[in-house]
Amino acid sequence: MAQAPQDQIAPLLTPEGWELLASLEPYREEKSFELNSALRKAGHSPELVSAVLTQSRLRTRAAAKFGEFARQMLFTQAGLEQATRLNVAARHAQRFAEAGIRHVADLGCGLAADSLALASMDITVTAVEMDETTAACATVNLIPFPNATVVHADATSVPLDGIDGVWLDPARRVTSTSGTKRIWDPEAFSPPLSFAEALAASGKAVGVKMGPAMPHDSVPADCEAQWVSVAGDVTEVALWFNAVRRPGIRRSALVLGSQGAAELTSGEEFGAGPAAPTGPVEGYLYEPDGAVIRAGLVADVALQLGGHLVDEHIAYICAPTLVDTPYARAYKVLDVMPYNVKALKAWVKENGIGVLDIKKRGTAVTPEELRKQLLSGRNSGRTAGRKAAKTATLVLTRIGEDRVAIVVEPVG
Repeated sequence: MAQAPQDQIAPLLTPEGWELLASLEPYREEKSFELNSALRKAGHSPELVSAVLTQSRLRTRAAAKFGEFARQMLFTQAGLEQATRLNVAARHAQRFAEAGIRHVADLGCGLAADSLALASMDITVTAVEMDETTAACATVNLIPFPNATVVHADATSVPLDGIDGVWLDPARRVTSTSGTKRIWDPEAFSPPLSFAEALAASGKAVGVKMGPAMPHDSVPADCEAQWVSVAGDVTEVALWFNAVRRPGIRRSALVLGSQGAAELTSGEEFGAGPAAPTGPVEGYLYEPDGAVIRAGLVADVALQLGGHLVDEHIAYICAPTLVDTPYARAYKVLDVMPYNVKALKAWVKENGIGVLDIKKRGTAVTPEELRKQLLSGRNSGRTAGRKAAKTATLVLTRIGEDRVAIVVEPVG
């Protein structure tokens, strides 16, 4: 039986456990069995060995979100899955700092990623966490910051007198013995969205992290909604109220990538704003970033590119020329064919294609299943006396009532 989270953390909160964890090299799965045996032979208890190896594995995984900070932090599996990436947390903290907020309550702080970012900006932080094990991890993670205090309590029960800002990251999953399950109803979150709205109604500066799939009609009327993507992955929509809401902005898409940060904003309500024309598949096909799509800003990007939508209901843009933009991935259009499996299979064979990347939007086709069909009988690697198989990219979509397959070449 798997150990409960508290059983994985408690052994680490001892001098022996902390020292042993600090002595380990970065986790490597292929070495874990050998290391497990060596630590037990050295006299460490099975419970401690299990705890330090689990924590070492989580720290290695956490490096993607926390960088070098992960090596000094404590994690739980569920907490790490829901934790804010540190570069995004820094953006949250910057909002409060620029608004002049001096004391923030981080309600439902989890592993304290946002509290860490807030405290690093010299903001006083009261981090509140209901789960005892997670609160213990947060306490360890905030040790370097004397201006941060962790409170083990229900987020809805903590007095907020003298606190001028609130950050909430509601629990959007329930944990059971079989793992975690996502909750979709904002009123079933812990705490619910209505609790955040009530805090905002009191005049406090409030920020709320929500899942990026939040429907537009669930976004409160009196806030700014900012969708955030990191390296192409849409991580959240943050709702900002009162002093941390920027004037004149109703919705935005913040894109964080290797080239830095770029943001597209709109003061229009959802469903309003500019309309983009529709036109043929030609020149270059642009696939908008997920944050742009979620924020309802595809038409804005199309107009920036001097382009048009291939279908008014599909988030694909075409433009006659190549334009460098952080808001969409560009592909050169090579060919357009009707969607027909038999014809596509013949095309694959005639062109010697062995590696096929399939993208789709607006169609029920499953790319993995179609790839198997089209490549069946093909050898996708090098074979004796043959050159390496060609690589191709197909975009499957709908234009009006017609389904089409667009052959494209990614633009570096």
